[in-house]
Amino acid sequence: MLLAIDAGNTNVVFALVDTDRTIRARWRIATDPRRTGDEYAVWTNQLLSLEGLTMADVTAVIISTVVPRALHNLEVLAQKYFKVTPLIAGRPPVQWHINVDVPMPETLGADRAVNAIAAHAAYDGDLIVIDFGTATTFDHIDYNGAYKGGIIAPGINLSLDALVSNTAKLPRIAIEAPSGNGSVIGRTTEDQMLIGVFWGYVAMMEGLVGRMRKEIGRPAKVIATGGLAVLFDEKTDLFDAIVPDLTLTGLAILYERSLKTT
Repeated sequence: MLLAIDAGNTNVVFALVDTDRTIRARWRIATDPRRTGDEYAVWTNQLLSLEGLTMADVTAVIISTVVPRALHNLEVLAQKYFKVTPLIAGRPPVQWHINVDVPMPETLGADRAVNAIAAHAAYDGDLIVIDFGTATTFDHIDYNGAYKGGIIAPGINLSLDALVSNTAKLPRIAIEAPSGNGSVIGRTTEDQMLIGVFWGYVAMMEGLVGRMRKEIGRPAKVIATGGLAVLFDEKTDLFDAIVPDLTLTGLAILYERSLKTT
């Protein structure tokens, strides 16, 4: 069984993937580069036991990370406790198997490349992949599966944190879809903040996707992933599909393709 690990800026997601790419279980833990391989081992061992599995059931590990300092301890976990040499997305012998058509392809985040792989495997034509994470990324994958570039914007929680931490009297609020009839004129401070953050973010997404589609010059499906995609889907018809496990599926595909080339 494959253990796919996606280490993001905020969370590390672990997923057990069967040979048919079915995700049997997934777990999430806060990203902390100081967390040792031994600590990861205790945590994963307990969660595996809840699924009726042991560490011996994991026969391969693939890791994608945008946090370089977190990688070493995840490699220790794989080597010391799962007794396997992990594959690292973006590091030889793992190849993307897609054309990264940008001036400095080595700077492309592993998560974005993996998302491109998974999206092109599932959908035809030009694609715009929106990934809601610490940052929100917009990526264009053309009809041939080539990564053509994209946009990096602050994530909505990051935007809210900046607003609250840099003002003296604004309270911390939860991100949620504004209630009521869709009015964008708030009557209280909290309402005004929520409208500004939520509807401002929707307007930003719709505006950027509109500009991307105009520049692409061809129809482009919008594929969304990340926890907040469902929240926004209630208030906009921007998304053609929401795929929560896009990155994990991409890692499974990358692992399969790596087996064929080694």
